[in-house]
Amino acid sequence: MTLRRLGSTDLKIAPLVLGGNVFGWTADRAASFAVLDAFVAGGGTMIDTADVYSAWVDGHQGGESETMIGEWLKASGKRDDVLIATKVGMLPGEGGEKLAPARIAAAAEASLKRLGTDRIDLYYAHQDDDAVPQDEVLTAFGKLVDAGKVRVIGASNFHAARLKSAVDLAKADGLPRYHVLQPEYNLVSRHKFEGELQDYCVAENIGVLPYYGLASGFLTGKYRSPDDFGQSVRGGRMADVLAGNGKPVLAAMDAIAEQTGATLAQIALAWLIAQPGVTAPIASATSVKQIEDLMPAMTLELTDAQLESLTNAGA
Repeated sequence: MTLRRLGSTDLKIAPLVLGGNVFGWTADRAASFAVLDAFVAGGGTMIDTADVYSAWVDGHQGGESETMIGEWLKASGKRDDVLIATKVGMLPGEGGEKLAPARIAAAAEASLKRLGTDRIDLYYAHQDDDAVPQDEVLTAFGKLVDAGKVRVIGASNFHAARLKSAVDLAKADGLPRYHVLQPEYNLVSRHKFEGELQDYCVAENIGVLPYYGLASGFLTGKYRSPDDFGQSVRGGRMADVLAGNGKPVLAAMDAIAEQTGATLAQIALAWLIAQPGVTAPIASATSVKQIEDLMPAMTLELTDAQLESLTNAGA
């Protein structure tokens, strides 16, 4: 496995990022620690989380994932073996909400405390905030970079025009720029990234780390009919996918699985890894068994014909 440079930064990562949204939610402490240990043992290098994980759960307030990762970092002693990505912009609190400069400053301190670290390797604006001038947002991030608390900044869920205007502003005013984009992107959800946004990231050498790489589990093949929706808390989301391009995508993946012996999850992630601009997809796991299924995607090379069949099936 070859590490990939993340955009134009000096960070190099394995071609799969571990999603931390499940830690402290559907993965308890023992499961979270086991998954994190297995990910690093298998060559994984970056863990992705956010301050808002998992505020959507009754009784949670956000920060549960960061806290769990922080406890693992302390127990394992592996802080220098991994890169930590987290986000600000969806969890209101001290300093306001979204990307208010005071909120960015306060949220970063809170994330650092929960993670038990002195630095965030990749800090995202979790969503755009058109109520705050972009120069003020970038200046707030810049203060964190200057203080050594953040190494690289990224944008998540940004449209092409807003990403471009932020990068142009950063270049013009000497502010830190977004080097990474985290969009929703997978075989059955392509419209939010492909086209203008993907072309811009390729042209500007912005590293792309897509989330929902497995479409909330659909691309593992476990949701093939409405009878399967009850298998997890995410099952309710699958009806629209199945009614859309889900069935032809699964059929194409099944054919490639027969040809390669790879699992559907590995095929879905390998397709993403091969897409222009993509550095590494993000995928989460709640068990060591799931991690062991995901890791071979990092070295699975699909043929041009196989990639084309997947692309056409999901069009």
